[in-house]
Amino acid sequence: MMFHLLPCLLTLLSPATPCEAPPEGMSCVPGGPFQRGSKRERASRPQEEVIVSTFYMDINEVTNAEYKRCVAAGRCDKAGPKYADFSRPKQPINGVSWFDAVKFCQAQGKHLPTEAEWEKAARGTDGRRFPWGNEAATCERAVIEDARGRSCGVRKSVGRHPEKGRVWLVGQKPAAIHGLKDMAGNSYEWVYDWFSESYEACGEACKGVDPKGPCGGALTCEGHRERVVRGGSWYWPAKHATTYHRRAHVPSNEPFHHFGFRCAASVAEAEALVAGAARP
Repeated sequence: MMFHLLPCLLTLLSPATPCEAPPEGMSCVPGGPFQRGSKRERASRPQEEVIVSTFYMDINEVTNAEYKRCVAAGRCDKAGPKYADFSRPKQPINGVSWFDAVKFCQAQGKHLPTEAEWEKAARGTDGRRFPWGNEAATCERAVIEDARGRSCGVRKSVGRHPEKGRVWLVGQKPAAIHGLKDMAGNSYEWVYDWFSESYEACGEACKGVDPKGPCGGALTCEGHRERVVRGGSWYWPAKHATTYHRRAHVPSNEPFHHFGFRCAASVAEAEALVAGAARP
């Protein structure tokens, strides 16, 4: 009996604060339960209900220009792409470590989203496979690899191996749920949690209200050495661009991969941002 009552009890415990006017460049994700995970991939099993409090998410991935401004202000460490044709100001920053992403978000008065926050933002409450619904990912909806090649057949304009493609400028594809853009494709995105081989293996740390994964996301976690990236990218096909696909990589980003990120804000962080923007 208690097993069947658990989802109802969790819902009652959920701090579903109403959405208020979001900080500039962010969108509100209402709190409450959602179906996280999928039976389709081992790393995403089991599919089960978890609860996330109301929060705010960046509409776009963090850009090169935004990251460089943070470096120039002395609040972020220098980092970025090592491939040619990835450094345009409005392309998403790529090649940063997990530590770089955490530091940038903190410098903005925000935080790197937890894996549960990221997935709730990407799929809402109806269990959709992609941010726009259950229709397959295509180049009309996301920057991915298709039959024409990587990044929807757009080749690098400079540098070696132009056929490997590149990220597009942020926000070039239609907005999906919550008005967010590029939650599928363009750039893989760091999230806060340590990676477990599945949610089942993660256990209680990945259940309940506002889960933060193994060790609560602490800087060190015995038995874990990789963090999570989500969302797929220009380099990979549609199956990587789902709302539930999970990939692991070492937080130092060594060996180097072209991962980016976006930031989230709790209700308290969002209120502080709005108040700060309103000051003369």
